[in-house]
Amino acid sequence: MELKELLTLSVEKKASDLHITEKEPPILRIHGKLIRTKYPALSRDDTKRIIYSILTDTQKEIFEKELELDFSVALPGLDRFRVNVHMQKGSVEAALRRVPTEIPSPSDLGLPPITIDLIRKPNGLVLITGPTGVGKTTTLAALIDLINRERECLIISIEDPIEFIHTNKKSVIKQRQVYSDTNSFAQALRHVLRQDPNVIMVGEMRDLETISTTLTAAETGHLVLATLHTPDAPQTVERIIDVFPPHQQQQVKLQLANCLQGVVSQLLLPRLDGKGLILVNEIMIVTPGIRNLIREQQIEQIPTLMQTGSQYGMKTMDKSLKEMFNQGLISLDTAMSKVKNIDEFRQL
Repeated sequence: MELKELLTLSVEKKASDLHITEKEPPILRIHGKLIRTKYPALSRDDTKRIIYSILTDTQKEIFEKELELDFSVALPGLDRFRVNVHMQKGSVEAALRRVPTEIPSPSDLGLPPITIDLIRKPNGLVLITGPTGVGKTTTLAALIDLINRERECLIISIEDPIEFIHTNKKSVIKQRQVYSDTNSFAQALRHVLRQDPNVIMVGEMRDLETISTTLTAAETGHLVLATLHTPDAPQTVERIIDVFPPHQQQQVKLQLANCLQGVVSQLLLPRLDGKGLILVNEIMIVTPGIRNLIREQQIEQIPTLMQTGSQYGMKTMDKSLKEMFNQGLISLDTAMSKVKNIDEFRQL
């Protein structure tokens, strides 16, 4: 059994992920469910041989030192895969996420039109949030591709690792990979303003320095798109403020209130008809009222403004779930498993 054979099977089965783990056959994730393949269970030697077959000598050295490795791989004729190699009870194992070669359009993904309005703004910060595995990277790629097709500008992306490969259309795109083209998100962001960008894409706001430099870039007249592992808009605002020490939080509240344009939170849920997954969004557009709540750190009042802000394109996750259920796209059980306010959802 060779890795190319397993990756080919992943593409044929339209799996989102491939897992290589000891004492199990290779496992695919299809429509959110783990499916064991018909191959024999893998031994410790099998997993190491299969995984090491795609590592360079440098990558092997890094992995054996750090015991963790993130990179992407593309074999001829197949989609790209984002790879995480890790240790588990002394065994070399891997999770491979399939990245389609074709970049979908926002309409293909089912993104609401207001999302497109956000990335047509000349500057500010637009955040795509949600838990791991809900398609944040795909959403970012679709939005960056739309800018690339519509505007003449310089786009610089900082990613770990690079997943979707963009080609220059109207725009010029520079894709920088952390640990090969730059040492860290924060270091790349500190220097990016000297590279004449119009649009900056940050693959993940993962620490204080990255968040701080991202806010500065958004304040200085650039459009910045980034992701954060937060479930909704209010928690996104809180996470950004709380990552800073107390003596800096007042300044951060002012920065965030001034530069934030919108937060798009998303989930991927199983369709009622069993034909895959469907994207569900919560949208917060930063109006003057929301800017004031951020400045005053009255975050608990943001959901109220979102509920009454439909004229601006705002929508809570509960309202989106209700619409999906009413349209027969998701089951009641699926909707109820994700709602935040069950009583309010029943009223909706």
